[in-house]
Amino acid sequence: MQEFWFYIKLGLQHVLDINAYDHILFLAALALPFTFKSWKNVLLLATVFTFTHCLALVFSVYEVLVIDASYIEFLIPVTIVSTALFNLVESRDRKDDKAIWFHVLVTGIFGLVHGFGFSNYFKMMIMGEEDKFAPLLGFAGGIELSQVVIVLLVLMLAYVVQTIFKVKQSLFVMVGSILIILITLPLIYETFPF
Repeated sequence: MQEFWFYIKLGLQHVLDINAYDHILFLAALALPFTFKSWKNVLLLATVFTFTHCLALVFSVYEVLVIDASYIEFLIPVTIVSTALFNLVESRDRKDDKAIWFHVLVTGIFGLVHGFGFSNYFKMMIMGEEDKFAPLLGFAGGIELSQVVIVLLVLMLAYVVQTIFKVKQSLFVMVGSILIILITLPLIYETFPF
């Protein structure tokens, strides 16, 4: 049981590490267009992301599917910029079911990419371990808990900025998305695999 908690803590630290800010940027971009009023959509996207993220971890750890780490390291910032660009293009004020389902599909694909990104780190951590399931469950649990923390912080920031400071949601989403793009573009350049 102590080992399980060790891996939960490891998952939490891995995502919340400010030096590994790419995952934080992606989750911020994902949550930016939403508010506490649209909690059902946030919950749907977070659930899809969590499921596909864990699926990729399982595929990689049990070597069902192995992807070159250099491609994953490049695709992670691409998913961040793509999500932020989607925020700039897509109007969140619409109650269009097609828009949210497209967002769900893309979030699922991006969850796979991010899961494979974590899997390389995780496989190094459990090298030589016979039992992979308990550490995998703990690590995935820690990652998912940290993702909930990040999404809640973004939603609270949105609430404060939009309610207390009376900034329009569209401006908040636009400024946040542009900042995320500007922070992430150097990562795309640095990780370009060719």
